[in-house]
Amino acid sequence: MSNSSSMPQFLLLAFADRRELQLLHFWLFLAISLAALLANGLILSAVACDHHLHTPRYFFLLNLSLTDLGSICTTVPKAMHNSLWDTTTISYMGCAAQLFFFAFFMSAEFPLLTIMCYDRYVAICKPLHYGTLLGSRACAHMAAAAWAAGFLNALLHTANTFSLPLCQGNALGQFFCEIPAILKLSCSHSGYLREIGLMVVSAFLFLMCFVFIVFSYVQIFRAVLRIPSQQGQHKAFSTCLPHLAVVSLFFSTGAFAYLKPPSISSPSLDLVVSVLYMVVPPALNPLIYSLRNQELKDALGKMMSRSRAAPKAMSQLWNKAGPL
Repeated sequence: MSNSSSMPQFLLLAFADRRELQLLHFWLFLAISLAALLANGLILSAVACDHHLHTPRYFFLLNLSLTDLGSICTTVPKAMHNSLWDTTTISYMGCAAQLFFFAFFMSAEFPLLTIMCYDRYVAICKPLHYGTLLGSRACAHMAAAAWAAGFLNALLHTANTFSLPLCQGNALGQFFCEIPAILKLSCSHSGYLREIGLMVVSAFLFLMCFVFIVFSYVQIFRAVLRIPSQQGQHKAFSTCLPHLAVVSLFFSTGAFAYLKPPSISSPSLDLVVSVLYMVVPPALNPLIYSLRNQELKDALGKMMSRSRAAPKAMSQLWNKAGPL
């Protein structure tokens, strides 16, 4: 990364010029990030502590919560820092690290959503083969493949993007380090085309995942509609609809952010779209999954009751022990 000496820092896009609006953005981001941290942390704790949730479905949900936590912790703290202290700078290496980890977590999320769709497909369409197709080793291999794909994709994009010579200034038209914003500063035509080629390959792979998800849900809904009892249909829909909502939110906002025509692009629109696909999903995903998931709600309820009972038990033990 030879640009680090000639380009010591980048300038990020400020949310507002007025100090009051900057503080408002800080508090809004703080509330959203705390909600995402709390909700995803509760899911991680519930899945890890409740042995009833040690199934492929919740194992993949745990991995999804990890990607949500990672993506929101990569970009939002720096944006909050800039809003609070009225600055817009980020160091060259800090920008490279932010872009790598953001691409890593976002690239791993869509394969994980695809694997979760496959889990629902096998559970509903091939229930007799569920234990064979989704054993513990197979689940571990699929999750590892999703994380490895995210790592490789992030490494290729970051290495190529930050190897480009930058000659169009250092002002990014975004509040975090994003590939399209950095490409606008490049003056290397061949490097620009190489990065566009990588983005096309990544978009094609994500599109294949999306096609697989659509095809799987067509088969799932056909199988669900053949279930004779309404209770069985309701249970099947309650496990599939939250996942379909998460996929739709993630894919639609991400596709619009990267595939929208330049004619409708503007700094304010790019800012809103980036918040929609980067900040909002990590906070909404746990809510979407937990609202219609009775097993998860029961596990969270037991975990909360144990946490309330622990201080009372400690107090009783202290009273029985008496003064020293």
